[in-house]
Amino acid sequence: MTQMHWERLLDPHRLNDKPRGSRDEIGRSPFHKDHDRIVFAGSFRRLGRKTQVHPLTDNDHIHTRLTHSLEVGCVGRSLGMIVGEGLRERMPAWITPADLGVIIQAACLGHDIGNPPFGHAGEYAIRDWFKRAEKDGSGLLEGLTDTQRADLLTYEGNAQGFRIVTQIEYNQFRGGMRLTYATLGTMLKYPWTVEHGGTMGKFGAYQSEKHMLAEVTERLGMCSRGESAWCRHPLAYLVEAADDICYALLDLEDGLEMDILRYDEVAEVLIQIAGGEPVEYARMVQDGVSQRRRIAALRGAAMERAVNEAGAVFVQHEHELLNGALQEDLLELCHPDLGWGVKAAKQLARERIFQNERKAKLEIGAYTTLGILLEAFIGAAHELHYHGSSSFKHQRVLALIGENTPRPSWNLYDSYRRMLDFIGGMTDHYAVDLAQEMGGRLKGD
Repeated sequence: MTQMHWERLLDPHRLNDKPRGSRDEIGRSPFHKDHDRIVFAGSFRRLGRKTQVHPLTDNDHIHTRLTHSLEVGCVGRSLGMIVGEGLRERMPAWITPADLGVIIQAACLGHDIGNPPFGHAGEYAIRDWFKRAEKDGSGLLEGLTDTQRADLLTYEGNAQGFRIVTQIEYNQFRGGMRLTYATLGTMLKYPWTVEHGGTMGKFGAYQSEKHMLAEVTERLGMCSRGESAWCRHPLAYLVEAADDICYALLDLEDGLEMDILRYDEVAEVLIQIAGGEPVEYARMVQDGVSQRRRIAALRGAAMERAVNEAGAVFVQHEHELLNGALQEDLLELCHPDLGWGVKAAKQLARERIFQNERKAKLEIGAYTTLGILLEAFIGAAHELHYHGSSSFKHQRVLALIGENTPRPSWNLYDSYRRMLDFIGGMTDHYAVDLAQEMGGRLKGD
């Protein structure tokens, strides 16, 4: 297996953009521009109304996909700068630790940009709807290739995110955001197509973006694992670590905020990850400081330790990362009590937060909401493709798509992808309102 090299892995040129000469730019590096393009994107802004863990909550302290992404970006930037300092002598001369930090920060900001309404529950709802459609004799999936069919049966937020940044946002179907190759490679947690998704159905690009996946990975010199599959970009491990750190720690904070978890059990896990109580913690307890502020102090200490150790582990395992040979995630390789603490946090979230009654009821509702929307929009695309025209009802459905309405001449897969772009881009609240209106609850002016 060919070794990867930082000179290629940090390529600052842009996918689908004309070369612009020198790497030097006044004020901002190409990677800072990536960061800004993501922040100003409508698809990023809509994450503020999409589920992180708790759907449709009225509690302003609970994380949304937007606040989660911002926090992951901060952790990722710190990880990148730590690694940049540790590997400074082995990095290209034109790369600084700050550059490495902002590459990872940009990738972190975009890592959830493809999530549909209701988060992972939304992914499963879309997958299950297509699985039922395949079995019910409706013919909705007839005429598709095996891989196109697999894409629809395995709706994947990571692949949708890659589609958004390379196709949909800004320069629609003319290059998307036109991000640098380095940032795109770092975003690819699963740099392969659906055929390699395994039992979990995790993959990074649909068939519609397969050629762009190949261009990005080949341009960066990422190691091949076979047809349409590559080893991860080393920096993708830092994005994964940042996401895991925030998930593990902040899910507990949300659980406490919603009275699902007790203070003492959350504090115990955070102290374990932090390696002990921070110096100011005893005084905070003595002074009767609020639980919210005490937990924030513990979370900060836990996060600092996790970031420092994960960054150090990356530097220690640079050779394996460049060879595409690292099997573990970075947190698994950290100090055992830190690794144990992160696992304990995730286990607590799985057993108590994800099984919470309110969350379960809302996720069942998400299935109903997305089922109504899929029936309407996929049905409209199917009729248009096979009949060349639409019933009055489906004309009204397609009118909601606007300029992205499929044409009768398009292949069925591309028409379905446009429908899923529209549904996947909805916020939780818009999806609920639209489904209710389509179900007969008319609000008027």
